[in-house]
Amino acid sequence: MPSVVAWIGLGSNLDDPRRQVNTALSELDRLPRSRVLGCSGLYRSAPMGPPDQPDYINAVASLRTALDAEALLDALQAIESAHRRVRGEHWGPRTLDLDMLLYGDAVIDTPRLVVPHPGIAERNFVLAPLAELDAGLSIPGAGMAGELYARLGDAGLARVGDAACPAAGRDTEVNE
Repeated sequence: MPSVVAWIGLGSNLDDPRRQVNTALSELDRLPRSRVLGCSGLYRSAPMGPPDQPDYINAVASLRTALDAEALLDALQAIESAHRRVRGEHWGPRTLDLDMLLYGDAVIDTPRLVVPHPGIAERNFVLAPLAELDAGLSIPGAGMAGELYARLGDAGLARVGDAACPAAGRDTEVNE
């Protein structure tokens, strides 16, 4: 299978969220037939769900992968599980959340996976890091990442540092 660029949203608000996100970036880079191409900075945002939880740390990574979309989803869920992600309350607190935002230019709608990720165009904590990496990135059915972010603005969002990006200064060929 030829490789595609997938865009992965990362978020955490439990158990040292910056560490959770940075560790997950390294784990994404070690996935079979995949390689991290780039990482956004780290952004702090208020939770979408119940207000009685800590703020989130969010980031986005671009990943060149030869895994098909379902295999990549399985790999993302395995990383979440390794971080003791507990699925329960919708939009509740979590140690790690990995969302497949885009998978090349594919539009996918299966019982397990919807790409582009639902709500992507209404979430500044996704669009800001996405636009940081590629403002001209086309989100099928929605528009360009930078334009969408400009419309939403940065209310409740703050860039709080750089991610520990494994792609910095090295070859980005996919792992075997």
